Order: sequence, then structure tokens, then C-alpha cells
Amino acid sequence: MNTPSLLHPGDRDLLDLATRLADEAAELIRTIRARGFQTVTKSDSSPVTEADHAAEAHILAGLRAAAPHIPVIAEEEAAAGIQIAHEGVFWLVDPLDGTREFAAGRDDFTVNIGLVRDGRAVLGAVALPAYHELYAAHVADGARRFDRDGEHAIQARPAPAEGLTVLASRHYADDPRLATFLGGHPIASLGNIGSAAKFIRVAEGRADLYPRLGPTMEWDTAAPQAVVEAAGGTVTLLDGSPLRYGKPQWRNPQFICAGKREHS
Repeated sequence: MNTPSLLHPGDRDLLDLATRLADEAAELIRTIRARGFQTVTKSDSSPVTEADHAAEAHILAGLRAAAPHIPVIAEEEAAAGIQIAHEGVFWLVDPLDGTREFAAGRDDFTVNIGLVRDGRAVLGAVALPAYHELYAAHVADGARRFDRDGEHAIQARPAPAEGLTVLASRHYADDPRLATFLGGHPIASLGNIGSAAKFIRVAEGRADLYPRLGPTMEWDTAAPQAVVEAAGGTVTLLDGSPLRYGKPQWRNPQFICAGKREHS
């Protein structure tokens, strides 16, 4: 349900900015992918490529030029030890979420640009470069997809009677906690893909449930959470409380992304 009080003056301009920069970063990533790149390993054992750095530099320059009053916390700057002071409002940026997917030649990787206000992800832009898909959303103003066929409003769906379409992390595909969590739920299918693409497929009604039982960082989830919630879905902790932002070291606990709840 839309919540007009969450739509602040200037938010549509900020969403347009994030959407444009996500689209431009997606084009940069496609260009680098086409000509080839090297992958290196960061100190936390995760991979990083030229595309991560180029996309982040472009996004940071654009956000800081157009909205210098809003702090930006971005994955690669944070990995380099750069600390940005922030208070009630700040951006969270993952310039290439799913670097493992990208480096392996698969297609489920994203660009995530989200705005947090008072602990809540209120708007976000998510690009899926390999699919030429771009998603833009404000929790008080709905969610849209832009693709080669134009612009489309998207909505999460209620759980189908025949069973849930579940998406889980490829990196944690063998996690025994997943089977335990899903026990007792009617499951129509279970797939494993990388990145915030899982949120997006829930937001547009192509999947029903994404349980995240492994670690994530806030820049992984802020933008796609805004898309899911704007589309009528939910992102909550295991106890049902909302996933919020500004936590120590930017680390998320386990959470559940789900489609639309049916109301009595």
C-alpha cells in the first residue's frame, strides 16, 4: 500500500538521478564485459573487476555532483577503508552486485543505488545489465520496469495456491538451513541465482520467496528492498520486523523477501 507521507519534496528528482546513473553504469559494465576484463581477489576473499570500479566511480561522481548534501556509502570505497559520515539520509551503492556471476559469464548481476531515510530504504534504482532491464521505485509511489518494450508498472503477487516459486543464493545453494526453513511450505519450484536479481523477480511477480540465510551487506539490499516494497512485497527479518539500515559495519542479519500478503 502506498504511503504518501514517505514521499518527500525532491524525491522524484532523486529517483530520476539514481535511475539515470544505474542505466549509465549498466552500459559501462556491458562495454567492459564485451572487451574482456581481469578479476582480482579482495582482502575479504570476494572478487572485484574493472567493471566494479568503473561503475562505482561513475555513480559516485554523479551522485556527489547532483546531490552533494547527501552522503554516499559505496561497496568498493568501504572495502578500501573509506569512512563516510552519515546521519538520517544517505545513499547506499553497490556498483556491481553479483561479481561472481559477472566474472563467470552468467547474467544475474545488478547495479544497485538506494536512498535510506531514517533507517528505511525509501527509493531505489536497480539495473540488470545483461537483460537490458532497469527498475525504479519509491515506496510511496510504486515500482516500474524499463526494458526494450518500454515502461511497465510492476507488482508482486500473492502466493499461488499451487505452491511457491522460491529463489535462493547460488553461492549458498547447498546450505542445509534452506531445506529446514522451507519445510512445510508448498514449493512449486526452487532456483538458485546470484545478486539482487532475486529481489527483482519477487517484485515483478515471477517469484514468491527469497529467504536469505547467509550474510549480506546493506548496499546489497537497500535499492532492491525499495523496489520490492514499492511493488507490494515485503522484506523482513526472521522475526517479522523490518530490515532497516545504518547498522554497525553495514551488515545485515538473515531476512526474508516475499511477495504480496493477502489481506482478509
